[in-house]
Amino acid sequence: MIASMSLSERIKSEAIRLGFDLVGIAPAVTPQGVAHWGEWLQRGFAGEMSYMNRNTAAREHPSHILDGVQSVVMVAMNYRTTEPAPAGPLEGRVSRYAWGEDYHRILRERLKKLGDFLHAELPGCRSRIVVDTAPLLERDFARLAGIGWIGKNTMLINKWTGSWLFLGALLTDAELEYDTPHEASHCGTCTRCLDACPTDAFAGPYQLDSRRCTSYLTIELRGSIPESLRPGVENWLFGCDVCQDVCPWNRKAPPSNEPGFDPRTSDGNVDLVRLLEMNDDELTAAISGTTLTRTRLRGLRRNAAIILGNSGSPRCVPVLQRWVAGPDPIVSEAALWALERIAESTTNTSTAETQKSP
Repeated sequence: MIASMSLSERIKSEAIRLGFDLVGIAPAVTPQGVAHWGEWLQRGFAGEMSYMNRNTAAREHPSHILDGVQSVVMVAMNYRTTEPAPAGPLEGRVSRYAWGEDYHRILRERLKKLGDFLHAELPGCRSRIVVDTAPLLERDFARLAGIGWIGKNTMLINKWTGSWLFLGALLTDAELEYDTPHEASHCGTCTRCLDACPTDAFAGPYQLDSRRCTSYLTIELRGSIPESLRPGVENWLFGCDVCQDVCPWNRKAPPSNEPGFDPRTSDGNVDLVRLLEMNDDELTAAISGTTLTRTRLRGLRRNAAIILGNSGSPRCVPVLQRWVAGPDPIVSEAALWALERIAESTTNTSTAETQKSP
């Protein structure tokens, strides 16, 4: 049976054996999303993510990544594990994709094995693996490979697995058999993702203004989060899943079989007071090997302070006071803002209780 399969079919079979949930093959062409990408950059929606403006021409064709490339093998791994538990008043939520081990490492290891398989099957071919490491429009190529469509929240969506997907690519100069592109969009008239965004980050369908997105604010932004957007951050310590949580296509998404994606804490939530009590070495050790390292210690502490401010709880006043006098001006300012919010909330609560008294 295996001997009668084409090389493309064998590659797909091996990808599934290695643990990828979805796989498809697309031709190495200029992706349709290049124009949309350029407009997105011109509108300033990338915010302070200056790296997005580098190698913009390279995104026009994967030959800038691998000379002579003919085919793009796209793979996806489902990272939906357990359902998130409600966060306590002094806890921060973490986006599902950052619950477990760093997904880059997991996908890279398996893509390397898939590349080894390809080279064993076709000696002399050339290849390169990509997991957020090169200027490739992964979602566009995933659509070209028939894996799914790009939803109004800009996420790739598959009918059977939803949008909880990590994407990776194996580029090769081998000419393979290509899958039929996913031309249809199954979002219809639904706008739940756009309506649910707590910071109104969508300028319209398929148009995400990163400067207002909670994921950008809590991960990519290095300075202070604008005060007007802080209440919308709510209790998100790292990233945000709101636009995916409300997506109807995620209701029946199957659970992931990858233990590396399981949450490192029992419920995926983080004790924020404990986080702010940790010194640099303790916090570094706590997030080692996870995607949380991307926002750095300053970012996590800044985010924790803002969430505690949103909580309005006087119980976190002592730890916030220590950070007001701390050495980091970004964290200090966030802690001061949090204390002011808590004081305002306490005053409003006291006033309301007084007015209720007979």
